[in-house]
Amino acid sequence: MTKIIAVTNQKGGVGKTTTSVNLAASLAACKKKTLLIDMDPQGNATMGCGIEKNDQEHTVYDILVTDMPIETVIIPSEYDKRLQVIPSNDDLTAAEIELVSLPNRESRLKQKIATLSNTFDYIILDCPPALSMLTVNALTAADSVLIPVQCEYYALEGLSSLIRTIQKIKQAVNSDLEIEGLLRTMYDPRNSLTRDVTKQLVEHLGDRVYQTTIPRNVRLAEAPSYGLPALHYDKKSKGAMAYLALAGEILRLEKKKTLATA
Repeated sequence: MTKIIAVTNQKGGVGKTTTSVNLAASLAACKKKTLLIDMDPQGNATMGCGIEKNDQEHTVYDILVTDMPIETVIIPSEYDKRLQVIPSNDDLTAAEIELVSLPNRESRLKQKIATLSNTFDYIILDCPPALSMLTVNALTAADSVLIPVQCEYYALEGLSSLIRTIQKIKQAVNSDLEIEGLLRTMYDPRNSLTRDVTKQLVEHLGDRVYQTTIPRNVRLAEAPSYGLPALHYDKKSKGAMAYLALAGEILRLEKKKTLATA
C-alpha cells in the first residue's frame, strides 16, 4: 500500500525541500519505489533532482488544473530507477488562482494520485512554505505530515500554528491525516538553545520527534547546485548518512505500526 507523506512547515528556511529530496532518494536507496511531487512554484525540489524546471512541457500544474493523467507528467531520475519525480516551475503560481473556480479544488491532487493505485511504495510531497491552496491539496492527499524544524527560538511558535492547521484540515477534508514525525534540522548538539528547544519539542510531541537529527553539513548544502541528492553527491557525507538513517527510522516505525495492527 502506498504511503503518502507531505513535508511541510509554514516557516521557510527549515530544510523542507532538502528533506523532501533527500528522504525520497534515501527511501529509493532502501529499495522502495518512490515518487517525489514538487508542489512548490519555486521548483527547488525539481532542480535538486537534476531536472531543469523551465524545460518541462508538463508539470504538476497540469495535473491540478487539467484532465491530464498523472502518469504522463512523471519523470524518472537519472541516478536511481526507483526514484521518479513530478516537476514544478513558476507555472504553478497560476494554479492558485485557477483552483478557486474548479470543483473539488481541495482534492484535485488526491484524485489524481488515486489513479496510481499501488505503483509506488512512498509518495513524498514537497509543500510551499505557506498555507496555500497548493498546501491544502497536499495535506488533503497525504496520509501523514513530516515537519522539519530548526531548533531555534521561534520554532515552537511556528509549530503550534502548523499543528492547528493540520487539525483543521483533518476536521474538514482529511480525517485520516496524522503527524508522521518531527525532524530536527541544522542540528548542533553543542548549542544550548538546540538542547533547550529539543527538550520542549519532546515534552510537547513525545515519540513523534524522530531520534534521527540532520546536522549542518557543507555537502548537503552543495548537492542541489549539482542537481543531486546528497546520497548521490557524496554518499559518505554526514548529511547523506543522516537522511539514510531517517529513511531507516521511518521504515522501522511503519513496520512496527503494521505489526501492531495485524
